[in-house]
Amino acid sequence: MLKSIVGNFDNSEVNKLLTDHFVELRAASPEGSAHVLDIPGLKVSSIRFWSLWENEKLFGCGALKFLSKDHGEFKSIRIHNYFRNKGNGVKIVNHLINEAKKLDIKRLSIETGAGSFFEPARKLFKKCNFEPCKPFAHYKEDLNSIYFTKLINNN
Repeated sequence: MLKSIVGNFDNSEVNKLLTDHFVELRAASPEGSAHVLDIPGLKVSSIRFWSLWENEKLFGCGALKFLSKDHGEFKSIRIHNYFRNKGNGVKIVNHLINEAKKLDIKRLSIETGAGSFFEPARKLFKKCNFEPCKPFAHYKEDLNSIYFTKLINNN
């Protein structure tokens, strides 16, 4: 069972995971098409962030940005290198979906890259029953981005 902590940006392991995530995604995204948030960007009031732990080891993290009262966007989903390539992404997505349900979110959306670097992310969201969609919120049509959405049942 994963333990989750809200916030926790000052934890050195969480800080490093997020910094590595930011640097890696910026490098993998063409200029103008990078939508990854840095730590100050994750601290805004419209975003809830969780670090996830397994047996005192940092497992990963993820965030939920409130787009409206009942529509949220996933941000900064990242698995610690120790847990990568083992099918663990589903655990983080499911945790975030459960947190969204507690917050009465009805629709979840996500933007990810279209390049080969982002193929594992696209596979993960399809595996979690997200469907391709048109750009949402502030996003525009972009050959370097793919958008997914999913309605969730709050029962």
